Amino acid sequence: MRDETVRLFLDRDERAPEEAKKKYSGYCMYIARNLLRDERDAEECVGDALMAAWESIPPNQPENLKAYLGKLTREAAIDRLRWNTAQKRAAGSEIKPLDELDDIVGRDDVESEIEAKELGRAISAFLRERSETERNIFIRRYWYFDPVDSIARRYGFGKSKVKMTLKRTRDALADYLRKEGYII
Repeated sequence: MRDETVRLFLDRDERAPEEAKKKYSGYCMYIARNLLRDERDAEECVGDALMAAWESIPPNQPENLKAYLGKLTREAAIDRLRWNTAQKRAAGSEIKPLDELDDIVGRDDVESEIEAKELGRAISAFLRERSETERNIFIRRYWYFDPVDSIARRYGFGKSKVKMTLKRTRDALADYLRKEGYII
């Protein structure tokens, strides 16, 4: 059963972005805020994501509009952070969670959308093999960009345990991707 809001997008009903905003702006703001730490930039990224959804549906027909908007918001927030970082040249504005994964998958290595989707499927397969807690910690850090101390509080762990879990998961991911041929 498809989300009625997706139907509005597919029908090119101009109410679609506003309906999507009502239903999913809180979720999207959470993603953007965690990455940007700036309310105004986060709001702009959510707006950009809604516009991107308007421009991409159709031809895209997402089964899960919430996840689709989350992905678009995340992409807009990463682009904004990169732009802000380039503008400020500030060491404190780096994309720390992505930097942690950069040694494994490399942002510049995944140029085409097809390669990115294949890599995404490989990472998803890897995560399905992990324990629920390990998988959730990884997702909280690298999808939602939750700070380590926030993840530690959420799961009742010390920060060092979260950091070690993330390191071990990254190491295991690197081994997995090496075996799958993504890393030479």
